[in-house]
Amino acid sequence: MPARLPAPARREQILDVALTVFATTGYHGASMNDVAEAAGVTKPVLYQHFESKRDLYQALLREAGTRMINSIIKGTSEATDGKSLTELGYRSYFRWVATDTNAFRLLFSSGARREREFSDVVRSITAEAAQAVAPLIDVDIDDLQRQTLAHALVGLAEGASRVLVELGDDFDADAIARDVSSLAWAGLRSLPKS
Repeated sequence: MPARLPAPARREQILDVALTVFATTGYHGASMNDVAEAAGVTKPVLYQHFESKRDLYQALLREAGTRMINSIIKGTSEATDGKSLTELGYRSYFRWVATDTNAFRLLFSSGARREREFSDVVRSITAEAAQAVAPLIDVDIDDLQRQTLAHALVGLAEGASRVLVELGDDFDADAIARDVSSLAWAGLRSLPKS
């Protein structure tokens, strides 16, 4: 008989398995039975960690968002100027998409945006990413314009990733990051400097 996992480890195991289940079949296509079976636990064990399917899905969205943002923060920690921040930020993001594709699918699939409570979680994650990007835009503009541009930069990455993931083939994260960061940096450089 396998050793019993401590509650935090069991919760993480369930989240990992549930990510694959939901990313593959979508929220409406997956059931708690599917998640319990894939995780090798009973439904009562699953419900000890998550009150409902909605609760589990929201926890997955938050976890995926945290992984994305942490990846970018870690990847940009050694940036020395605006250009290197742009390059390293996009490189970290596209590497995250390439290696954590299920988390990207979960966050940015249409299923996560159909239901208001889920779309609110995704919107808050996107806003958090834009909030992290906004101070890096070193130009003399008002805060609303800065926030708008930060959302545009986040949207640029999401849009490119959506196409790459939908194609289903492996992609060179560093090559696409180089292209997208060059495009973003050229646009940022053309704005009036502060």
